[in-house]
Amino acid sequence: MKSILTQKQIGLTVKRLAHQVLENHIGLENTVLIGIQPRGIFLSDRMVDELKLLLPAEKILYGKLDITFYRDDIRKELKLANSTYIPFSTAGKNIIIIDDVLWTGRTIRSALDALIDFGRPSKVELCVLIDRRFSRELPIQADYIGRAIDTFSSQKVFVRWKENYGTDEVVLE
Repeated sequence: MKSILTQKQIGLTVKRLAHQVLENHIGLENTVLIGIQPRGIFLSDRMVDELKLLLPAEKILYGKLDITFYRDDIRKELKLANSTYIPFSTAGKNIIIIDDVLWTGRTIRSALDALIDFGRPSKVELCVLIDRRFSRELPIQADYIGRAIDTFSSQKVFVRWKENYGTDEVVLE
């Protein structure tokens, strides 16, 4: 097992990602943040908390997206759906999709399909904590990256959050 990010590094990385988003979307004008259920929510919740230190909370439009029934592997096993909470239209908005790990790109493709049900966005960007480069099956890349790593397809990346593991860390096995 190899450590990729420690608890302190995750804290700094989340802060940096939030600041990068704000640099490119001053005041978050016409911009919404969408966390992907279930694991992207831990990162997106923390990024929103960081943004609330810099902006009034009412300026931050934040939603949570469940992609369970948009996945192309849904027929392989029974999936339990999470909840989607997007209390605003995404039509004409800049959307920043937030997830923990970008690997093959299939999760993000599913998220793009699901987002269309909420309106046609002006632009879509991607923010991830970990980018597993060189393992894409689809032409998808992140705009905001916490850490880019090179892995073999047989390796697994585990993102552990205090909320579900008692500690923050990213490890490669």
